[in-house]
Amino acid sequence: MRSAMFLPVLFALQALCTSVGHAMQHYPAVWGHYDVCKSQIYTEEGLAWDYMACQPEATDMTEYLRVTLDPPNITCGDPPETYCALENPYMCNNECDAATEELAHPPELMFDIEGRNPTTFWQSTSWKKYPKPLQVNITLSWNKTIELTDDIVLTFESGRPEQMVLEKSLDYGRTWTPYQFYATDCLDAFTMEPKTANDLTQQTLLDIICTEDYSRGYVWKNDKTVRFEIKDRFALFAGPRLHNMASLYGQLDTTKNLRDFFTITDLRIRLLKPATGATMVDENNLSRYFYAISDIKVQGRCKCNLHANSCVFDKGKLGCECEHNTTGPDCSRCKKHYHGRAWSVGSYLPIPKGTANICIPSNHGPVPRVCDNAMLRCQNGGTCHHHQRCHCSPGFTGILCERARCQGPGDCDDQLSGQASLHHRPTGRHHTLTLVVFPLLFVSLC
Repeated sequence: MRSAMFLPVLFALQALCTSVGHAMQHYPAVWGHYDVCKSQIYTEEGLAWDYMACQPEATDMTEYLRVTLDPPNITCGDPPETYCALENPYMCNNECDAATEELAHPPELMFDIEGRNPTTFWQSTSWKKYPKPLQVNITLSWNKTIELTDDIVLTFESGRPEQMVLEKSLDYGRTWTPYQFYATDCLDAFTMEPKTANDLTQQTLLDIICTEDYSRGYVWKNDKTVRFEIKDRFALFAGPRLHNMASLYGQLDTTKNLRDFFTITDLRIRLLKPATGATMVDENNLSRYFYAISDIKVQGRCKCNLHANSCVFDKGKLGCECEHNTTGPDCSRCKKHYHGRAWSVGSYLPIPKGTANICIPSNHGPVPRVCDNAMLRCQNGGTCHHHQRCHCSPGFTGILCERARCQGPGDCDDQLSGQASLHHRPTGRHHTLTLVVFPLLFVSLC
């Protein structure tokens, strides 16, 4: 009768394990999130910490940036100005007025919620000083090292620029290097042969290219976007659908230049020439030529050197919540009193948990003995390890293995009589705690 009562529970557990197994098969990247820094495990000596490489989840990084424009007075509306449509020079009913909220187009509208009607966007002044170039630098700063995880996408409300450069900085804007060039004619604009991300290989992934794919006039909504293709570059190692993340993580782990390529502190969008509609510039109607951006998407995560799984935004700054006895905005040094060995970045390898490379306590001066083979002898069959700790026999614990490991009523009697199991099973209450706090362990039990 009692076994019949447990059959529904067993079937439910089996179904749950099966469904979890199917989910992990359909989403092979789940194991690669590295979202746990440490977990408690049972050893012969009791509960101990198992440390793993970890990193924060990817998120929308535009929520945490500071934007600056150069020149600073390049935003339209002061004084008010009327604009004409690029496709129709006689349709001049778009007004920009910084003093009127409904007609203003400040920079923060590049990062607000999309889908509003009418669309919100930042807009520059018109090309009223032609033939002097109309050029704008839009700088996005995080004051924190971040790692890109998805394509950078710019959505233009006006025609896409005929010439543009996307640049990155790794030193908080002190120096800049190009990420990609964009032009309607790469040879004419930058003396570079036109290429696309699909032309790249594993050997040329770090090459800086000029593409003509995103500089033509638009007709449909999709033709308003300009991309820097992060995922296409990931796919060179992880496969077209990014199913083989193990290969990508292995490359990121062993190739510093590759890891640095996807790491930034700042981005700079250099708008060099506005859309002209593939015609000569109409000097009699320069209000047709300007820049307008409705959205910028930057997906990424805080760089924490695989020593943190969360990042907080406090007092206007991002910072990693460091684990593994590390500290600093990027967890890039050991905490005080934890310099027993040199700090090291965590490792993605071996898959799937990686290597934490934790900082260990410093050894200053003589270290007091905990045990020896004379006066401080380990008891109950324990062995002394480097005079620093006793490795206790199963069933015993304490500094000198002097106490029986009691797990419940009667357990001590069993252990002292030599009937203790080699791998002591936790009680049912501990199983429940493990299922709630460490669901991944439950999956492994299945």
